[in-house]
Amino acid sequence: GIVSLISLAVLSYERYCTMTGTTEADTTNYRKTWTGIVLSWTYSLVWTAPPLFGWSSYGPEGPGTTCSVNWHSKDANNASYIICLFIFCLLIPFVIIVYSYGKLLCAVRQVSGINKGMGRTREQRILIMVVVMVICFLLCWLPYATVALIATFGKPGLITPAASIIPSILAKSSTVYNPIIYIFLNKQV
Repeated sequence: GIVSLISLAVLSYERYCTMTGTTEADTTNYRKTWTGIVLSWTYSLVWTAPPLFGWSSYGPEGPGTTCSVNWHSKDANNASYIICLFIFCLLIPFVIIVYSYGKLLCAVRQVSGINKGMGRTREQRILIMVVVMVICFLLCWLPYATVALIATFGKPGLITPAASIIPSILAKSSTVYNPIIYIFLNKQV
C-alpha cells in the first residue's frame, strides 16, 4: 500500500518535471524511471520495517483475514508510529500529488493561453486526470487512515472488525485503479 502511495507521488512529480521541463523527454534513458522505482520501494521499506524492530507491531486486521499495523494498541510506542505513518505515508504524498498536478495545470494553462485550440483540450484532459487521481487517492486512502486513527486514538471497540473491512479493501485495491486511470486518461501511456 505504501509503495502505491509513494509511487503516485513520484509519478506526479516526475510528470510535472517532464511536462514543464525545457528539454524533450528522453524515452531511451531509464535512469529516472529506475530511480523513481528504487526511491518508492526504499521509502516504503523504511516506513514498513520499524514494527519488525519494535516500533509498534503487526497483527491481524479487521476480522482477522489480513495483516496490518496493530491499530488497536494504545501505548505511546504504537501511537507515535501511527502518527508518523499518517504524516509521512499519507499527508506528504498527498501534498506532493496536489502540488505537482496543481503546478502542472498552471503550466498547461499558460501554454493554452498562447495556443487556444489544442491547448484547451490538452488542459481539459489533464484537469480531468488530476481530479480523478486526487479523488481516487482520497477515496482509497482517507477512509483507511480515518479508521486507523479512530482505532488508535478513539474509545476501544469503537471500530468493529466488520466496519474496518471496506476501508481496508479500498486501500489495498488502490493499486488496481492507478494503472486504469493512467491508461484511459493519458494518451502518452
